[in-house]
Amino acid sequence: MSVARCLTHVCPHRSSLRASGPVGRAATVVPGAVPAAFLRPGGPWTGGGAVVSTAGRVFFTFEGRTASCSGNAVTSANASTVITAGHCVKYQGSWHTNWVFVPAYDNGSAPYGQWTATKTLTTPQWEASEDINHDIGAAVVAPLDGRKLTSVVGAQGLRFNGGYNQIMYAFGYPAASPYDGSRLIHCGGNSSKDFLFSQDHSLACDMTGGSSGGPWFSGFDEATGTGLQVSVNSFGYTFLPDRMFGPYFGDVANSLYDRAQAS
Repeated sequence: MSVARCLTHVCPHRSSLRASGPVGRAATVVPGAVPAAFLRPGGPWTGGGAVVSTAGRVFFTFEGRTASCSGNAVTSANASTVITAGHCVKYQGSWHTNWVFVPAYDNGSAPYGQWTATKTLTTPQWEASEDINHDIGAAVVAPLDGRKLTSVVGAQGLRFNGGYNQIMYAFGYPAASPYDGSRLIHCGGNSSKDFLFSQDHSLACDMTGGSSGGPWFSGFDEATGTGLQVSVNSFGYTFLPDRMFGPYFGDVANSLYDRAQAS
């Protein structure tokens, strides 16, 4: 992927690949025109609703450093599943350690506590060869004070094999300039299919490192802050600095979700 940029600040830049997060040092890893009313390339989410508590910042140890990504609590049989990016659980052959999910993170505060992962998972394709088309990860977190994650923060549903070219909203905690990881940022607009080197969704978005793993929703209701998760922030191309790309949630993503919620 010599033309893509790895939106992770903890990973060395692979030529022009940039990842959306995670960010080290907690550390701070073209499609048709969109009507202006439906194009939000990046800004703080002030709409409230469920996404404020289901989305969160992720912290972990990578190569001896604290790093950060983003994640989202989803409806699951175990009430303890977080969906994120594959490179937010495993990168360059190593699984991250000390993995913690902080829902509703806001400028250093953790209103719902810090939830420690008991297990992290990714797709077979990402685990074997870091296939950018399957850059999806999941974590199962331990109960906190006797309660399970989604009984405390709520959960968002998911949609698999939902197709391309829809209005989508992306959320995350970008921590690289011009952002600092302190607030939940969102983008919104008409998505399309990557016309270059992946099978990913594409969305106008200027989120930076640290946003990786943050959720993309279709059918998102701004009034309630709810939608169906269909992707995660994954990567961007160096020559398209204001577009984000996220993996298509198909059968492989569905299988990962099933493994996670059964854990």
